[in-house]
Amino acid sequence: MAAQEPTPTHPIEERLEQLARLRDEAQHAGSPAAVERQHARGKLTARERLERLLDPDSFVELDMFARHRAHGFGIENTRPLTDGVVTGWGTVDGRKVFVFSQDFTVFGGALGEVFAEKIHKVMDLAESVGAPMIGLNDGAGARIQEGVVSLASYGGIFHRNVKASGVIPQISVVMGPCAGGAVYSPAMTDFIFMVKGTSNMFITGPDVVKSVTGEEVTQEELGGAMTHASKSGVANIVCDDEESCLAQVRYLLSFLPSNNLEDPPFFEPEDDPDRTCDKVVGLMPDAPNKPYDMKKVIADIVDDGDFFEVNALWAMNIVCGFARIGGQVVGIVGNQPQVLAGCLDIDASEKAARFVRTCDAFNIPLVTFVDVPGFLPGTDQEYGGIIRHGAKLLYAYCEATVPRVQIITRKGYGGAYVVMNSKSIGADLAYAWPSAEIAVMGAQGAVNIIFRKEIAEAGDAAATRQAELIEEYTERFANPYNAAERGYVDDVIDPRDTRRVLVRSLEMLRTKKESLPQRKHGNVPL
Repeated sequence: MAAQEPTPTHPIEERLEQLARLRDEAQHAGSPAAVERQHARGKLTARERLERLLDPDSFVELDMFARHRAHGFGIENTRPLTDGVVTGWGTVDGRKVFVFSQDFTVFGGALGEVFAEKIHKVMDLAESVGAPMIGLNDGAGARIQEGVVSLASYGGIFHRNVKASGVIPQISVVMGPCAGGAVYSPAMTDFIFMVKGTSNMFITGPDVVKSVTGEEVTQEELGGAMTHASKSGVANIVCDDEESCLAQVRYLLSFLPSNNLEDPPFFEPEDDPDRTCDKVVGLMPDAPNKPYDMKKVIADIVDDGDFFEVNALWAMNIVCGFARIGGQVVGIVGNQPQVLAGCLDIDASEKAARFVRTCDAFNIPLVTFVDVPGFLPGTDQEYGGIIRHGAKLLYAYCEATVPRVQIITRKGYGGAYVVMNSKSIGADLAYAWPSAEIAVMGAQGAVNIIFRKEIAEAGDAAATRQAELIEEYTERFANPYNAAERGYVDDVIDPRDTRRVLVRSLEMLRTKKESLPQRKHGNVPL
């Protein structure tokens, strides 16, 4: 009988040492030199970002030991653990979130097959358990060595973005380069954060722009944070540095539910729900053509003056953001008389429509402050499709089934008044201040049309007669009482009572239920 070969032994201690060694290797996948370069650019590493975003010791990592399987161009000789992205879940203020954090110190954060598989997995988990998905983007785009596989892998992310849209909050934080196809995943998420000086987003970079068009432009001018905050509207929130950016992401999450089947977090208010809003009266000018700051009006009404504004630097003629009123989260839309007199234009319509649809998707009641003289006139607006873009806002409000309250502070003219969440398009409650002017158009324009012939015949007394007619029109029509007579306004209220009126209205509407006709989806005028 032949002697039996001895069985090799592997004590558990050796296996544990191997595990610890591999974990350490994964946690330091980027070289010290690469980490140093990252810090020199004013950027945190992928793991440092997660430490600041998530509650302490809450992060659970997935696929730490993943390595790419690619061959060619020498990439098979370098197979770092994690493959350039850190994925998993953790908590923010005790609430579960899923995350991926691209690691620029490994392959420049370029996306390959395994990299994408890790993101696919965590996105699928986020959707299935109903928790927000947060992506920290800092990468060089598709991994060229992996060719078409990288492109197909992006497609898998895009498909999941759309599938999860309106189901779970999706937040993109751009903390470095984000170019080419990589920009489309953030573009389909609910919110995009960028950091001044270090974030970039563009379809084609400066070199391509120059070679194709001859136009010379820097990366910052083309796709920097301030460009997308003020010119394109792509960036919803812009921050000075990464630390404050991640803090703002945590703050935003405090206004959002975990998914579309839950309500936003309710906080017992420290601010008295019944207090009067004494400042608003002083904010309103006596002359109807003088501007005031709608943000100051909002701040006096909401809990603790706390207003989280989105797209603050783009389409500033309309204000959108989150607040609490009596502890209940609300989405606020308001015309801003300080910019373009509060007129609706193409950008303002798009900005507000997107915000309204986001609130509706995640069960956030809408409060709309109206002071709108109309749509912005001009060939640029008409040729640019103001009809179609304005219809987006109209569509968004008509489609929304969440509680909807309208406050008319001053001007409510023409079609723009209708679009701004009027009773006729489904607002649950509409209130007006005594300063409200609800009419087809302003007094001067109306008089010039209605009494054109009479004014012309007045000769030397034309100006006097015009002034008399404007005064008469104002007295008869530029007030809230005609609308109140017909039920288009539910009540005319003292501005100082606005907060308590809203608290009681929102409390009454909390159990609102509304069903839509069965259909695949509506055809929003995109």
